[in-house]
Amino acid sequence: MAEPLELKKTLNLPKTDFAMKANLPQNEPKQLEAWHSGNIYERILETRKGKPLFVLHDGPPYPTGEIHLGTGLNKILKDLVVKTKSMAGHYAPYVPGWDCHGLPIETQVEKELGGKGKVPPADFRKMCRQFALRYVEQHKKDFKRLGIFGRWNDPYLTMSHEYEATIAGAFLDFMEKGYVYRGRKPVYWCLYDSTALAEAEVEYEDHTSPSIWVKFGVVGGGMGDAGKIGGDASAVIWTTTPWTLPHNRALAFHPDFQYAVVETEKGALLLAVDRIAALQAECGIKEAKVRATFKGRDFEGMKFQHPFLPLQVPGILADYVTLDQGSGIVHTAPGHGADDFNSGQKYGLEVYAPLDDKGVYLEGLPEYKGKDVFTANPIIVKLLADRGALLGHHDYKHSYPHCWRCHNPVIFRATEQWFIKMDQAAHGKQKTLRAEALEEIHGVKWFPAWGEDRMYEMIEKRPDWCVSRQRFWGVPIIVFYCDGCGKRLEDFTALRNVVKWFQREGADAWYQHTPEELLPAGTKCSCGDSNWRKENDILDVWFDSGSSNLSVLKGAEWPADVYLEGPDQYRGWFHSSLLVATGIRDAAPYRGIVTHGWTLDEHGRPMSKSLGNTLYPIEICEKWGADLLRLWVGSVEYQADVKMSERVMTQLSEAYRKIRNTFRFALGNLSDFNPSRDALSNEHLEEFDRWMLDRTAELVKKCREWYANYEFHRVYHAIHDFCVVDLSSFYFDVLKDRLYTKAAKSKSRRSAQTAVWKITSALVRLVAPILVFTTEEIWKFLPKAQSEPDSVHMSLFPEAEALASGIEKGAAEKWERLAQVRAAVLVALEQARAAKTIGGGLEAKVHLHASAELAGLQKLLEERQSVLPALFIVSQVVVDAAASEGAVASELLPGLSIKIERADGKKCERCWNYSTHVGENTRYPTVCERCTEALAEIESDGSANVAVT
Repeated sequence: MAEPLELKKTLNLPKTDFAMKANLPQNEPKQLEAWHSGNIYERILETRKGKPLFVLHDGPPYPTGEIHLGTGLNKILKDLVVKTKSMAGHYAPYVPGWDCHGLPIETQVEKELGGKGKVPPADFRKMCRQFALRYVEQHKKDFKRLGIFGRWNDPYLTMSHEYEATIAGAFLDFMEKGYVYRGRKPVYWCLYDSTALAEAEVEYEDHTSPSIWVKFGVVGGGMGDAGKIGGDASAVIWTTTPWTLPHNRALAFHPDFQYAVVETEKGALLLAVDRIAALQAECGIKEAKVRATFKGRDFEGMKFQHPFLPLQVPGILADYVTLDQGSGIVHTAPGHGADDFNSGQKYGLEVYAPLDDKGVYLEGLPEYKGKDVFTANPIIVKLLADRGALLGHHDYKHSYPHCWRCHNPVIFRATEQWFIKMDQAAHGKQKTLRAEALEEIHGVKWFPAWGEDRMYEMIEKRPDWCVSRQRFWGVPIIVFYCDGCGKRLEDFTALRNVVKWFQREGADAWYQHTPEELLPAGTKCSCGDSNWRKENDILDVWFDSGSSNLSVLKGAEWPADVYLEGPDQYRGWFHSSLLVATGIRDAAPYRGIVTHGWTLDEHGRPMSKSLGNTLYPIEICEKWGADLLRLWVGSVEYQADVKMSERVMTQLSEAYRKIRNTFRFALGNLSDFNPSRDALSNEHLEEFDRWMLDRTAELVKKCREWYANYEFHRVYHAIHDFCVVDLSSFYFDVLKDRLYTKAAKSKSRRSAQTAVWKITSALVRLVAPILVFTTEEIWKFLPKAQSEPDSVHMSLFPEAEALASGIEKGAAEKWERLAQVRAAVLVALEQARAAKTIGGGLEAKVHLHASAELAGLQKLLEERQSVLPALFIVSQVVVDAAASEGAVASELLPGLSIKIERADGKKCERCWNYSTHVGENTRYPTVCERCTEALAEIESDGSANVAVT
């Protein structure tokens, strides 16, 4: 007879090469190289051919420097969308893009040159292109390091020939449809960069302005009783832009407000009744006796004397006048404000703004002529004081518009610009561009839902779109003027010839060829002249990026299923894309919009170099690994502002470790498991295992729904809790005895392995979009069916229906109740350990009794008594007919009595359970009856891989 087996070697202890320590910063680059050499992105698309199409259209960032945390958040979120849709069974291409034109690039190149105007325009454009390409390549490298899959070898660039031709063609489409006009209107103007700015290119920062109260003497006129106001009265205005006073052309009153002339030590003053107290406080006026009151509408047409110019200005009516600040009378300069301009149009006022591109007065009094507007502020304040027109003056700190690139304060300035009419219908159509765009908004699905109202309000209230810029690096506005008569060329067939040049040479052709070369031979003006000059302005960069849907999305890809960007894009890319697509194709370019918040430090402050609180994605990758950054993105409620710090990353590292160890336990216990050979069908699984499969199926169903709704944080938290609570602390803990001590090929152990394999296979695919590197590593070690691909990212999400074992509802409810009992028993075991009654759980014998208030539980415990020791991880369990003497009522499960005492018998050398049967087996005198059975099965199996003593 063979020698007895060495007991230690008969145990099925976990065995795996899947490392406990991830070493992500060292190992992720190796996986990146493997993906690159294996063409992972192309292979994924190949496997999804013929599947339903899903398109996330990438909003193009500026290639101007190192990617920051907000960019990393944005790109990882997009990758989560694309990967989840791909694994849900969609053909989901991802084409990354870069916005290569515009002020951000020009500003950086000018810094490298040491100033503006250092080189000719053609050379400057070449330098801008080279700068953009340099950072595109750097960004590519950084984005790929984050585990983002995409068409990196062929991204879209707004400076490519094809794209520039698309932009130019789109502008001509707008022009041909009748939307485009050239006009003189106030626009945001950057004095430093000498260019018009879009609203999306303006940021509000703190600024200190001179706050002044100024008198305009009453000349006469007006309606009704206002005509008897008296020549000694003066209207009072308040402004924080003294520099605009030389260009004042009216005073605006609200028609329904009550106004009064008050007698003060500084003269008789006219202002809104509700602002008298503010006037006294701001201007140090002690006495203010009301002489007479009037309605605002009475002052329409009244004349007022400008405080320092030989000019009389009229009173006008306007609904935008408020009582929040100032005097209730608004100084109106049509050349320096949108409301002012509109009032000017209504009343036929002069749009007067004689400033050059640097904000220097070209006309005016000697005191300020030749000065820039901000230098002129104190000069004009002194001028007012010298003329006796200044009532009050102090510094006023407020939020003021600044250029998004140079961060200098901007002004509103009326200049000749190109505009797209918002309230104009295309030729042959009834609806205006604004009306069409507003209608399209309601057909889009918004995440979060408030995005719909935000976009609607912005489109509803926006002015005409100023699409011209006074720069070089961009797509030129394709307009030619006749040298003979100055008329603009309106032959669109001829103009589209330029688009063909752009397709061949890019927009540089505009600067490298004469008009005669760009236009078809013989192109003549109606006056007979054939000499043309080119427009100097370029298109707004937002028109460039807004045209991306036309250039990038081909065929069925248009409209995109989703755009995903930060909240600033409601006035940026979301906005311009909607207007361009609606103007060209009469429909929104997207079916859905997803918005994420800003990245903040742990104190809720925006991250900035000056505060020293920045964390860069590449730094995070080098210290913690890209999967930890992705875990952060997957864990936060990204639709609000999100916080990041080293402390956050340390907490996530612990969460990651727990998830990784859960997978490591599973892999270690599947080392001898071959699914095609060893997996059991559902009907042969133990009921406990079937119940856990059904719980996993419920998790899969919920996670897939959350993924579909872009609720990634719900997925992460559910999977984390399932790994830590349901698996590591419960199911895997209970399974250890069965996995380690049962015969390797026993049905009981194979049942456990089958469930562990199915659960692990489901979880690794479920979490793959988030932990892209770790799941690929797990996939290499996970036993797989023959039909499964060699990359987890080529696989599909698990199907809840296929995973579920079909356990009866009643049986599942029983296991839920037993799990509740287990939780109560674990509390009692911990108390017994603390009291030194037992050292560990296997030293315990548990007495249980459930009172009648726990309906049916006593019967359930009696029925399942045989499985309770394994469930509680104790040696013995007794279900008493009545509560044992010394039993303690459970606080966790009222009605359940629990008593813990030391287990009977001796400790089994093999499984460490206590049993009264230890010593009964003469061949193995130190083992219990359970291990005797297992050893007999092992010895009878000739293929058992165990060592003989």
